[in-house]
Amino acid sequence: MINRKTFTLAREESIMYRIQILGILIAHLIISFSLTPEAWTDEPDEQQLLNGKAFVYKLKSEEPKGRGYRLVYAVDAPLHIFWQFKTDFDNDFLLSNKYIAIHRLISQSGNVAITENKYRDVSKSLFRWQITVVSDRHRLEFVLLNPDENNHDFHYGHIQLEPLGTKTKVTQVAYFDFFGAFLWVNYPLYGGMSDFLKYNARWEQETILKRIHLYHSQESQ
Repeated sequence: MINRKTFTLAREESIMYRIQILGILIAHLIISFSLTPEAWTDEPDEQQLLNGKAFVYKLKSEEPKGRGYRLVYAVDAPLHIFWQFKTDFDNDFLLSNKYIAIHRLISQSGNVAITENKYRDVSKSLFRWQITVVSDRHRLEFVLLNPDENNHDFHYGHIQLEPLGTKTKVTQVAYFDFFGAFLWVNYPLYGGMSDFLKYNARWEQETILKRIHLYHSQESQ
């Protein structure tokens, strides 16, 4: 039988362990909060991009309040092929992304598309995005059309593609404000902004390789 003294010691050790874990998390957050946005805006190393590394930078919001980020990574596909992938709005391959539960194209007229996404563990509401395609610059400009339904004050940004040798460099910039945004931006572990964005970069790097032959075949038709 476990005597009272042994039980008490085990309980105290469990409490101390939890306190240590909490201390580590607080330390991570303090370090993150102490970094100024300017410290996160250096241009990433090209060789690291070519090796598949994704970089996440915090940005000051363009609005009086809110947060922002810049995500930079490269995909192993030429610019004209990856552009087809990024502008393929009427698709079901987005559902292979673990964060996306629903995706559908609502409308597309000229260079403007409206899509709806539902994100797992984020909201019960659909996020309705307006995406403006700027073909001559390989640029996509997006804005959340229903911020109130998703407890956002605003959310907008752009995705810029450019050649990087035989690969494509992707730069995604967004500005947003919602309840809990400050914690999400600075949380250093699973589910935080950096983890979320780097997962999506890896997902695109892997998914384009699975679909690249489809876009090549479309070109040859």
